[in-house]
Amino acid sequence: MTAPQNILVLNAGSSSIKAAVFDHHQRDILRASATGIGSTDLGRVTLGDQGRACALPDHSAALGALMSGLSHKGISPDTLRAAAHRVVHGGADLTAPCRITAQTRSAIAANIPLAPLHNPHNLAAIDAITALAPNLIQCASFDTAFHATNPDLATHYALPRALSAGGMRRYGFHGISYAALVDSWAEVTGTALPGRLLAMHLGNGASLCAIRDGQSVATTMGYSPLEGLTMGTRAGSIDGNAVLDLADTHGIDGARRILNHDSGLLGLSGLSADMRTLEQDGSDAARFAIAHFCYWAARHAGSMAVAMGGVDAIAFTGGIGEHAGTVRSAILEHLSWLGALPVRVIPAQEERQIARDAIRLIAKGGTE
Repeated sequence: MTAPQNILVLNAGSSSIKAAVFDHHQRDILRASATGIGSTDLGRVTLGDQGRACALPDHSAALGALMSGLSHKGISPDTLRAAAHRVVHGGADLTAPCRITAQTRSAIAANIPLAPLHNPHNLAAIDAITALAPNLIQCASFDTAFHATNPDLATHYALPRALSAGGMRRYGFHGISYAALVDSWAEVTGTALPGRLLAMHLGNGASLCAIRDGQSVATTMGYSPLEGLTMGTRAGSIDGNAVLDLADTHGIDGARRILNHDSGLLGLSGLSADMRTLEQDGSDAARFAIAHFCYWAARHAGSMAVAMGGVDAIAFTGGIGEHAGTVRSAILEHLSWLGALPVRVIPAQEERQIARDAIRLIAKGGTE
């Protein structure tokens, strides 16, 4: 009997779970999702191009519905080699993909204060798979892990040492996307990875990464995914005293909502967080929002260039980075002072990278 080879990749959010199945050659076999988790209305489970409405009161029910649907497609726990999860925050200790054990689970839970909107849902998916298939290997890839190679000068805020020791530092995010970009570079471009690569993950969430010799040495997101660039609904970097004033005026929860959900392209335009909608609208406010996005991406790019001591090539990935040619052109125009550099567009492959991480872990015996 052939040993199971497929990898189930899970990305659990607050109200949805995205799933993908890959074979041992990292080929995408099937995409699936469960949306509307926890809603008083019916949720929806979609497998490939087929969907159905059903009650999804929690993540356990959603995983059960997804696994039931997958089984009808011939994909059941006994055909899986492993389930591999995207986990947003690994903190200071979980700095590489790893096999999920009781100790790993505890470490992910300990980082909930650093990612209260993400890690609990990641854990819910891990626990649901454990309940459904207790003997199935589970692995985790962390959005923060790729940036563990950043030097202390890049990660420390200028705060009292006791606060830094307590976890108040820059972590960086989008690490799975940047790891995928590095791993797929030669395959996609047919060239060797540049020594100093300015990578831009541009989407509803947006960040830059300075990648020197294949390792992250600086990135724009910090303690949370709020810091850095103008984003879809996030303000990006903002004066700390301005944040305190927002908290005084609107309360902590109000300030959190404004900075994370009401700002960025949406706040500047008053119209939408979607770049395509803004490009089609063409109003002064929409044009200003786009210009702001491009200007601050380029401003932060200068910082990444300093961190690497120069730039040998530029890469774009993410929804905006891949599909918005006018945005790429505007950012590159701001960066024309860097000279003529190779520019590549690399498709985002986060799910494939998570599967790749799991396959590597299993090949090494899952010891990392």
